[in-house]
Amino acid sequence: MNRSQLIDKIVLDADISKKIVGCVLDSMINLIKRSLRQGHSVSLIGFGTFVVRSRSARVGRNPQTGKKILIPASKIPGFRPGKNFKNIVNKV
Repeated sequence: MNRSQLIDKIVLDADISKKIVGCVLDSMINLIKRSLRQGHSVSLIGFGTFVVRSRSARVGRNPQTGKKILIPASKIPGFRPGKNFKNIVNKV
């Protein structure tokens, strides 16, 4: 499911205009991004937690030359599903 399909489903389920649903979804995504950028996690009870994970520096290989390169440490977004969400997915 992509963004527009998600919006269409929410419109049908909640009987709210497409414009409002789109604005709310954009706002939610932007708030999650901003919180993660500041190093904070975002917990949605019953769904899961968006977190920032640290990746340590490591040695990689340039696929074109085969030469070893140093890949610097970085932060990546992550998601830890909540217990209820895991249970719903596993019942499929």
